[in-house]
Amino acid sequence: MLTYNTRLKRLVLPEYGRNIQRMVDHCLEIKDRDLRTRCAYSIIDTMGNLFPQLRDEPDYKHKLWDHLAIMSDFQLDIDYPCEVIQQESLSTLPDPVPYTSTVGPNRFRHYGRYIVGMIDRCAQMEAGEEKDALIFLLANHMKKLMLQVNPESAEDAKIFKDLAELSHGAIRLDPELHRLHQFEQIVVPEATGKKKKKKKK
Repeated sequence: MLTYNTRLKRLVLPEYGRNIQRMVDHCLEIKDRDLRTRCAYSIIDTMGNLFPQLRDEPDYKHKLWDHLAIMSDFQLDIDYPCEVIQQESLSTLPDPVPYTSTVGPNRFRHYGRYIVGMIDRCAQMEAGEEKDALIFLLANHMKKLMLQVNPESAEDAKIFKDLAELSHGAIRLDPELHRLHQFEQIVVPEATGKKKKKKKK
């Protein structure tokens, strides 16, 4: 009668295959410590032959010894040539990564943090033609971004209001005196899914 893998013990590291796991299980049953250690070294050599590309990585042997310890469920009592990973290290969670948002309130996410950062820099610039040109470049780009997410709100007055709020009042444009570029919306035709029939010759 055939024995299916689904009825066998689950492999801890399936990439090494069931034969390597059987070798590890056999090594665990060896009572003599010296023989058990020699057997472990033989398993490491076999594991290395399965993945020769690992030899190009630094400390690849250390990684193999870690994997051997994991496959033995940390029960293999041998003289390890290096300090292997501990069981508690596998269950510990990494430290949370603090995420800092420079975009400001959620309603401004569509502008992106780079635009917000440029607005901050622009607000600190000295008054002059260069600053005025940058302000209009930013405002026009903000309008283009707004058109992508909410075309109905892409009015100059709305963009000027957002620009003033993102710059903490440092940049103010009057919609009665200033006009932004009028972008044309490109309507993408919907795919009908119907293929044209080829005419018979």
